[in-house]
Amino acid sequence: MADQDQEQSQIDENDQRDTAGADAKPESNEEAPSTENGSEPTLEEIIAQLQVDTAAAEDASLRAQADAQNVKRRAEQDVEKARKFALEQFCKELLPVMDNLERALEAAPTDEELVKPIAEGVELTLKSFVDAMKKFKIEVLDPLGEPFDPQFHQAMSMVENPDVEPNTVTLVMQKGYTLNERLMRPAMVMVSKACG
Repeated sequence: MADQDQEQSQIDENDQRDTAGADAKPESNEEAPSTENGSEPTLEEIIAQLQVDTAAAEDASLRAQADAQNVKRRAEQDVEKARKFALEQFCKELLPVMDNLERALEAAPTDEELVKPIAEGVELTLKSFVDAMKKFKIEVLDPLGEPFDPQFHQAMSMVENPDVEPNTVTLVMQKGYTLNERLMRPAMVMVSKACG
């Protein structure tokens, strides 16, 4: 009787294993590639899929290279701008010195014997100062007689003047300056307008 019970328990265990094995799913999450009719893909279909994947990878590679070149170009431009305009704040601090030298020359009487050498000294100082600024691409904007340009000039007033065309600079109150063609300070000007 004990032998029969033992045999029966072994049969039951085997049945349970068979049932569990039939219900169990394969461990792999990947499904075998299949075609529309459910069979395995052909060699041509695999080659076609690989060609599509290769084209997508090449496209992604080209885009990544283009992005890297754009980043490099932008960085080079930023470095170039930083180099060109590193002196901008320093130059702005020097502009009042230039203005004061010009005012000293305008105010100095030139006919007196004692004042004339001083005026000449200031004039030479101003000239050497202007030459030094030109070496660093700092240019003076003195637009007297030129058409008014709002990008480089600041109109302080408009005056009727029949002798010149309308919108012509008739007086420069304060000169302007550019650094590497970038405006540092606009020229303060008086502009003509049409009579009437």
